[in-house]
Amino acid sequence: MKFTLDRQEKYNIIKFNEEKLDSTISAELKTEFLAFQGQGVGNMIVDLSDVKYIDSSGLSALLVGNRVFNDAGGSFILSGVSDHAMKLIKISQLDKVLEILPTVEEAVDLVFMNELERGFEEES
Repeated sequence: MKFTLDRQEKYNIIKFNEEKLDSTISAELKTEFLAFQGQGVGNMIVDLSDVKYIDSSGLSALLVGNRVFNDAGGSFILSGVSDHAMKLIKISQLDKVLEILPTVEEAVDLVFMNELERGFEEES
């Protein structure tokens, strides 16, 4: 699996350098999400702008990432989702479960908004 990882203080951005997110890499992707969260990464932005095709096992890996980061009190945000992938996400009704934004910049803004909200909740 080819990807780049941009580590920031409040979030990480994982950008896939693959055209397909399918059964050939989904198990490895699930492991990576678990490892990142285990290393203390609180918020993950997944840049799918180079991914043209996602199958059900790829969606399953994204759902694992979503569960792992949300259960730990963080954010898991998809950005740059292709039309084909978005069609599959909508057919599966996962657009109601997954946080999806058009650009990485918007995803970063949402991470900071979520962090602010969590900070306010902790003070209450």
